[in-house]
Order: sequence, then structure tokens, then C-alpha cells
Amino acid sequence: MKKVEQIKQPIALEMELFEKKFSLSMKSKVPLLNRITHYIVNRKGKQMRPMFVFLVAKMLGKEHLNDRTYRGAAVIELIHTATLVHDDVVDESYRRRGFFSLNALWKNKIAVLVGDFLLSKGLLLSIDNEDFDLLQIISVAVREMSEGELLQIEKARKLDITEAVYFEIIRQKTATLIAACCAMGACAVHAKEDVEPMRKFGELIGLAFQIKDDLFDYGSKNIGKPTGIDIKEQKMTLPLIYALNKATPKEKAWLINSVKNHNKDKKRVNEVIAFVKKSGGLDYAVGKMVALQQEALIYLDKYPNSVYKDSLVEMVNYVIERKK
Repeated sequence: MKKVEQIKQPIALEMELFEKKFSLSMKSKVPLLNRITHYIVNRKGKQMRPMFVFLVAKMLGKEHLNDRTYRGAAVIELIHTATLVHDDVVDESYRRRGFFSLNALWKNKIAVLVGDFLLSKGLLLSIDNEDFDLLQIISVAVREMSEGELLQIEKARKLDITEAVYFEIIRQKTATLIAACCAMGACAVHAKEDVEPMRKFGELIGLAFQIKDDLFDYGSKNIGKPTGIDIKEQKMTLPLIYALNKATPKEKAWLINSVKNHNKDKKRVNEVIAFVKKSGGLDYAVGKMVALQQEALIYLDKYPNSVYKDSLVEMVNYVIERKK
């Protein structure tokens, strides 16, 4: 967390103001809703998404941020939170960031309705202020996130994911939201010519971020024990896809059978992890992740040096160096 606080330093005041505005944007006339949204606000994560919005906007030379930028960050955070609430219901997950999820405390029906409420609040925040360009950015992201999830579900049944399909899934599922944050930062301050480069910058970071998540499943010197959670959930990650491509037909059949039918067997899962490591799957994934990180940094080259640009560089590095 210390690293994140350092990155946040140049926009500490903006983040403080944002938190107040974000809490207000969730207000409702229904006491139950206010209790639940209060619970959400008090259990916030690292807040990387609003940080991207503010750092990009400030890097583009806007020293004093307009209200649009705060609204853009709030819309992203409202809609991101809505998707997390719905995800926990779909995944039957009862923990979120070390705390109970909404569905664990208030059951599925209320959790789904709260997710819908947050989604509508995000849309109305843009519509009421006629921020239609900002609304378009986030709406495209929501559509892509839904498509990515469904594509993953469809492909997981057959376990026949190619590397190209894997990248399409993670581009839509994970990278599209970080891309939207960076595009939002440029769009909010009317830097039209920077919207597309910043979107691409965010997409590359998002892809690297997801590969890093894949690697956590296998453990490493600085990550600790492998978890094998992705294997238990039959998720096809980059190290596993690489190992499958390198395997003999016999090994491939064993791997697919293990992931499909023996994913709850701890010993078998550990054998799969060992096989993926031996095949060079982790090294391959790390290589891809570093290449994406380097490509992302190139997008920052053309901007003048500033503390905001430095923080964005640190953010890119943090994405692939983080320990959780």
C-alpha cells in the first residue's frame, strides 16, 4: 500500500475531494440503500481507477481540474462498483477485499438491486450534466466487460482457448475499464487528440495487470505459495495456454482432463502447476507482461516531464511489480 500512497501523492488533494463527491453521488432517499452504500465507501480498495483519471488529466497540463473530471472519475467508480457487486452474486463469492461482500450480508436480491442502483446513478450523473462524451466512454467499457465475461464462459466449457482468444477475453474483461479511465482523464479536460493514445495506454496496462494476476495463481519466490484458484475454477490463463501448446498429445489430454475433471484434487492441481512451470509457461507470461509494460511506457514519451507523468510511470511499474 505504501507504493500506492507514493504514486497518489501529486493528486492527494484531488483524491480527498473525490472521496467526498463520490459519497454524495451515492445518496438515496432509501435508508437501507444509504446504509449499504456507506458500507461500500468505507471498504474501498486502492482506488487505482480514479487515480488514472486524475493523473492523466493533470499530465495533460490541466493544473486545476474541472468538475467534469471529478464526475468522470465518479462515473467510472460507480459503474465499476456495480459490476463488482454483480460479480460477487454471479460467483457466489462472500468476501471482497477481505470483508464480507454485499450478497453475504444482505443476500442476492438486495445486492443485485444495489448494483442496478449504482449503475443508474453513474448513467444519470453523466446525463444530468450532459457529459455525453464521458457517458459513451464508460458505456462502451460496460458492453465490452459483459462480452468478455460471456466469451470466457463460452470458451471455458471446451477449454480450447488460443492465445489470441485469451487476449481478446482479458482485453474486454479487464483492460477495457483501465483504458476507459485513461481515455476519461483526457476527454474530461477536452484534450480530444489525447483520448485515443491514452485509451491505448490504459489498455496495455490492463493487459499486463491481468497477466500479473494469472501469475499469482502459480506462486513464485516473492508471491508465496501457489493458489491454483484459476485451475480450480477452470480458467484458462496464459501460462496454462502456453503449456498446452507445447505439450505432446498425451500430456495435453492429461492437462485438459486434470483441469476439467480433477480441479478440486489438490495433488493433481499441484502437478498441473509443476507441469506449467517446467514447460516455461511462467517465463513466457512474464515476457509478454514486460513487453506490454514497455509498450505502454512509450505512449508517455511525448508528454513533457511532470510529477504526474512520473506517477503514471510508477503506476505502470507497480502493476507488474505488485505483490497482490
